[in-house]
Amino acid sequence: TQSTWGEKQFGMAKVKAHELRSKKKYDLMKQLKDLKKELAELRVAKVTGGAPSKLSKIHVVRKSIAVILTVINQRERAKLRKINEGRKYKPLNLRQKKTRAIRRRLTKKQLALKTERQQKKEAHFPRRKYALKAD
Repeated sequence: TQSTWGEKQFGMAKVKAHELRSKKKYDLMKQLKDLKKELAELRVAKVTGGAPSKLSKIHVVRKSIAVILTVINQRERAKLRKINEGRKYKPLNLRQKKTRAIRRRLTKKQLALKTERQQKKEAHFPRRKYALKAD
């Protein structure tokens, strides 16, 4: 197995997302709290002129916090998606992003609608059909 940047230098394990997905939310929050506490201690060590090993550990701890938060947010979004499935309107953060122009575009149904005048015109003056002579 390949070791990551932090492990190689200081023998510290990086948090893996696939391992976190099997944990309960309570355990994730506890681990997050511990990591944040550790990060605060490392930052204090940085200010007071701590060992280089502690300074480089900041990087690994920050990334680990990010991974935990990502897993928590993915779970929350998955739950919300399940709740809002089949509803006409979804929360903004669950809708497809696309582009602003596409989001403001008329729907297929709106594009297909015709005015009463247009309907009468089409009924009274149908499209002419021409037959072409074959040579």
